[in-house]
Amino acid sequence: MMDADFVGANMQPSPPRLVIFDCDGVLIDSEIIAARAQSHALAEHGIAITPEQAAHRFAGIPDADMWQTLQTENACALPDDFARQYAERLAHTFRQELRALPHVHETVAALRARGVDICVASSSTPPKLEAALKLVDLWDAFAPNVFSTAQVAHGKPAPDVFLFAARQMRAAVRDCVVVEDSVPGVRAACAARMLAVGYVGASHNGPDQRQRLLDEGAFAVIDDLSQLPDLLWPGPAKA
Repeated sequence: MMDADFVGANMQPSPPRLVIFDCDGVLIDSEIIAARAQSHALAEHGIAITPEQAAHRFAGIPDADMWQTLQTENACALPDDFARQYAERLAHTFRQELRALPHVHETVAALRARGVDICVASSSTPPKLEAALKLVDLWDAFAPNVFSTAQVAHGKPAPDVFLFAARQMRAAVRDCVVVEDSVPGVRAACAARMLAVGYVGASHNGPDQRQRLLDEGAFAVIDDLSQLPDLLWPGPAKA
């Protein structure tokens, strides 16, 4: 049974032309892995933040923005090679622990069966996206339509990456749905005037995340990607 919270009485989305997926915390269960790696790496340089705090505050935010915020808050400077060291540590951990979230492949197939285009729009860098999606056998499901905030002027919560993805996919904003796990991601989707669907099926989500996403403007929140087609096409599947 679908467990989705709806905003507004009798609201239903129009069938989309394009579904844009965030990557971390939506396609892959990576946010909690990254949060642990961030906590450990920062502790080595005197910045105390728990994995739970890192995930709560910075999920959906580009790493560079996180480093800058924490340096400012702690009145300190991280080493010049900190980002490289962290990326190497995270890549090693990903190879050991990274998994795709449930029902990704089935959901992709269901969307394509309805003639819907799909793509990825993420705060991760292009090399990290490619490596992570290949590790869980999802790269071929989306490539070459994998987009990064590194390709635009401003990261989430600015709408740039979603607008860029829509242009690349030749889809009108009104025909786009964004699936996001983070507050900045939902804010970005709403700023782009796209329908945002929240997702809370990853390991890092706390008990308040569903309501946080709804409060930011998500049309609905699901906890399993297999719920997405029925949410967007209520009633019998179209032939």
